[in-house]
Amino acid sequence: MKFAFISAEKANFSVTVMCNLLDVSRSGFYAWEDRGPSASEIADDQLAVRIAAIHKASGGRYGSPTIRAELAEEGTAVSRKRVARIMRELGLASLRKRRFKATTDSRHKLPVAENILDRKFEVDAPDVAWVTDITYVWTSEGWLYLAAILDLFSRRVVGLAMSERIDRGLVLAALRDAVGRRVPNAGLIHHSDRGSQYASADYQDALKDRGFVCSMSRKGDCWDNAVAESFFATLKTELIYPRRFATRAEAREAIFDYVETFYNRRRRHSTLGYVSPVDFEMKFIEEKMAADYKDAA
Repeated sequence: MKFAFISAEKANFSVTVMCNLLDVSRSGFYAWEDRGPSASEIADDQLAVRIAAIHKASGGRYGSPTIRAELAEEGTAVSRKRVARIMRELGLASLRKRRFKATTDSRHKLPVAENILDRKFEVDAPDVAWVTDITYVWTSEGWLYLAAILDLFSRRVVGLAMSERIDRGLVLAALRDAVGRRVPNAGLIHHSDRGSQYASADYQDALKDRGFVCSMSRKGDCWDNAVAESFFATLKTELIYPRRFATRAEAREAIFDYVETFYNRRRRHSTLGYVSPVDFEMKFIEEKMAADYKDAA
């Protein structure tokens, strides 16, 4: 693949310079050029074009497993190792997540709920259990705080709110957004950490009014809310860290667009078999309708 690049660019750059930069010999290049590329090299070059295009379309977010899934959906069967090798040769890599940092403050004397969810992150239908948390985004105007609620079944973001204040109003706004979109039944498990925003009387009353079952992580244990933490790590790795936001309004717009346009509808999730949250829910609905029709027939 390096020789193919040199051949394509030799009209624009010195062969000697490119060979030195790519750590290959001039004699090796000319020998390759005399014999011509092999069938496997031609196939790799064609595959590299699609890999580079998929990587670019994802904003540099996708690694080899997700790109392999995208290629498979297009009808191209290829191993993950081959995709990874071509990505290395192209100098492509996915964005890396950073370590978790706590956001909410659980040092309060408000009542807290038991950990009813107890890390049971796999459920069999939408709106059986939601998880929620708060994170923060720096802008040149100061901090912007973000509260998100995810459905455990599909990992879809069902509630979203942003504010320059990290208070119960922020999490209540996210809850109202989620309830307005989904209209879930009573009995839904609502899991959060022990932050004062979630333990506040106003928030607890809102959960009780809707018949939701409140569940909270154990003290100081971020793994009890790993799904929400993972979403924020993905959001920051793929959107926040590579950028600098001049205003809170700019950050709001970018975050909303990422969540609604990319994450929910397009981003392939390894836990879901490399389909997007929306596609995962649609598959569930279609299968349920087919089963109901069969039972009624």
